[in-house]
Amino acid sequence: MAFDQLERPQIALRLDAELRHAHPVTVLESAVETFGDKLALVSSFGAESAVLLHMVSRIKPDMPIMFLDTGMLFGQTLDYRRNLAAKLGLTDVRDLRPLYTDLATVDPKANLWQTDTDACCNIRKVIPLDSALKDFDAWITGRKRFHGGDRLSLPVVEQADGQVKFNPLANWGKTELDAYMAQHDLPAHPLVAQGFPSIGCWPCTKPVEEGEDVRAGRWAGSEKTECGIHVARAPDAVTNVGGDI
Repeated sequence: MAFDQLERPQIALRLDAELRHAHPVTVLESAVETFGDKLALVSSFGAESAVLLHMVSRIKPDMPIMFLDTGMLFGQTLDYRRNLAAKLGLTDVRDLRPLYTDLATVDPKANLWQTDTDACCNIRKVIPLDSALKDFDAWITGRKRFHGGDRLSLPVVEQADGQVKFNPLANWGKTELDAYMAQHDLPAHPLVAQGFPSIGCWPCTKPVEEGEDVRAGRWAGSEKTECGIHVARAPDAVTNVGGDI
């Protein structure tokens, strides 16, 4: 079922009230029931991604899975994405890559991350994802409150940029995630054992010390805490920085 942009904020409010204490599987089932083929999951195939991907594989294995292949991911992440998708029987994993024209215009030497991490994330993550999600009314994220920062007040269902966003794992902590992984014998991302509890692009991800926040290794030493895909867009945001070259 498709909903117009005027309906979606009310749907988000209603579903958040109904699902704010629900089990993640219940949240996913409600999302699929409400939006059907107009629903996608965005997954990094990172440290905790197997939990949500496994749940989706049990409910709707042909759900579109959006994977942002930035061109700067760890090789272990690419291997994990391929192996986990096959193991779980996910049949529609879509690799989203930055436009060649954008890279040629803004980051021709692939060193933008050294001078402007926001701009780097914008062309490698934000623009490709925004383009891919235009065909959907709602999407699912793997964000959780225990990751801290702006996520501390994360709702289970929200409205953002004209779409409904589901955060089924918002209420879960590391204990629940670890228990689910063990119960279903899910393989861990290879870098978790090397001290990476949150994994992004290799230039901007470091292992963390014991006792540090889960996301302390992301953009370490800067005030940046989000790549930008969960930040509200300006109405006139540019969606193709490379133009027509």
